[in-house]
Amino acid sequence: MTQHPISPEKLDRLAEVAVRVGLNLQPGQDLILTAPASALPLVRRIAHHAYNAGAGLVTPILSDAEVTLARFRAAQDASFDRAADWLCRGMAEAYGENCARMAIVGDDPMMLSAEDPEKVARANRANSMAYRPALEKIAGFDINWTIAAYPNADWARRMFPDLPEDEATQKLADAIFAASRIEGEDPVANWAAHNATLRKRTAWLNDRRFAALHFSGPGTDLTVGLADGHEWHGGASTAKNGVTCNPNIPTEEVFTTPHALRVEGTVCATKPLSHQGTLIEDIAVRFEGGRIVEARASRGEAVLRKVLDSDEGARRLGEVALVPHSSPISQSGLLFYNTLFDENAACHIALGQCYSKCFLNGADLTKEQIAAQGGNSSVIHIDWMIGSDRIDIDGIASDGTRVPVFRKGEWA
Repeated sequence: MTQHPISPEKLDRLAEVAVRVGLNLQPGQDLILTAPASALPLVRRIAHHAYNAGAGLVTPILSDAEVTLARFRAAQDASFDRAADWLCRGMAEAYGENCARMAIVGDDPMMLSAEDPEKVARANRANSMAYRPALEKIAGFDINWTIAAYPNADWARRMFPDLPEDEATQKLADAIFAASRIEGEDPVANWAAHNATLRKRTAWLNDRRFAALHFSGPGTDLTVGLADGHEWHGGASTAKNGVTCNPNIPTEEVFTTPHALRVEGTVCATKPLSHQGTLIEDIAVRFEGGRIVEARASRGEAVLRKVLDSDEGARRLGEVALVPHSSPISQSGLLFYNTLFDENAACHIALGQCYSKCFLNGADLTKEQIAAQGGNSSVIHIDWMIGSDRIDIDGIASDGTRVPVFRKGEWA
């Protein structure tokens, strides 16, 4: 009898970690769970662990690759300027009533690569606009939320095109399980130890209170001013509803909010960015006054430019994150074509919306106060990787003193 490429035992462990560590779901709390239909085996185990944890109601919302592709191949042109506003409003309302949020990723990241890029861009913009009220509650960390991954066969074939499907799926599954730290006798204890390490990093950075970070390396000479009253986070964080959760499974980063007006210089991407079906390679940009004024890419440049034109905040930064080159995902040598994993292989920056939790007393700040302290606002939040073993980072104090933070991609 052929062994299933995805270990049921490990899948169950991932579901338990997603509920207990990722969400820290509370008794009586409802959960909205979005996932590709192919991830139903994981969705079912998550529902089981959620109800064991005392969930009030688990509501799954499933997508399907064939349904998505049918739209691009058969829908009327006007369809691409619309989104399910009613669904997005309902999700925003649910989050306002303390419903937890979990997203399972797993579709082929390049699913839309052969479709009309203009239609893809229009559909993405419509979705971003409709989802913004819900996104603001997530970016504002009003509720406990998390993202995890399922090893879909289409995604596996994308990563390992030379392997038979079962072998490719098993290899992707093993990579997801390893990165998600579910190995060993007690995955929950693994996460407690990992979170403690990330807390030490954030405590050091918050104690230093740098005014800016300077990144230097091949093609990169970038100064990222940090927002006034910024605060570093990493690993487990406490949402405004009082629940401590891990928003990303896996995670290796510590991150904070840049000042939207104080980014200067040039930076080159160190890994490709997979965005909505397009692989954007060799991104190189120049910032002036916090805004990208020049941008190019060897592949996918047209899509990059559409992203930058999403709205006024799309050319400014909403996040800067530090990840050592020795992170397990980096050392795997794999390109996942998925930001959840690829961002945890290298230091990165994010275009667009900032996280309000990355401010001192962020839960008490209004949108206007966050903006006044340098926080950026946008309908997008897109991470791309700028770290490698050839990148140095200095912290710059308010008096101009420089302190080594990273040397050759590792904590100094």
